[in-house]
Amino acid sequence: MLRADDPITLLPVVADLAAAGIVHVELAWSAASRWCSGAVALRQQFPLLHFGAASIVQPAALDQVAAAGLAYAVSPVFDAALLQRATALGLAFVPGVMTPTEVHQARGWGASIVKLFPARTLGPSYWASLRAPLGGLPFCIAAGGLGPADVAPWLAAGVDAVALGQSLFDRDGHLDPLLPQQLRRAQR
Repeated sequence: MLRADDPITLLPVVADLAAAGIVHVELAWSAASRWCSGAVALRQQFPLLHFGAASIVQPAALDQVAAAGLAYAVSPVFDAALLQRATALGLAFVPGVMTPTEVHQARGWGASIVKLFPARTLGPSYWASLRAPLGGLPFCIAAGGLGPADVAPWLAAGVDAVALGQSLFDRDGHLDPLLPQQLRRAQR
């Protein structure tokens, strides 16, 4: 996830991510007046990337996500009102879940994808431990505090995808030059 009040300022970082083979980029939603137009401009600069909005906790934010033409919205929480609003807008919505109750409720409200958050706190075996008591689990994206070295263990433990954030960058904000190699190794 990338965070900026005006997403177009992230252009160099997004260019690096695209060059590294990343295809999904989450832009943290912001109430700043330039967020929507900046997201549109960034999406137009990189038409082959799939942009979504992260940190969605208010239904009104989904209106801006839809207006910016982003493909999906991600929340750190499960809120049925957010899921309903996203559905009405035609947006794919990924609610955040942590507990078995939240996974069950999200699935019951029709969420086919969930974000396990904060994944680092829970550990790779957590998701698999929910399978027996809950039955069929939705598509799961592990997120929160994970780095490239965490991808392989989490995928091996049964999650479907791993979200990487600040761990992709060094202290100066530059993309780790070893990232493409690390991701290729993790996908084997």
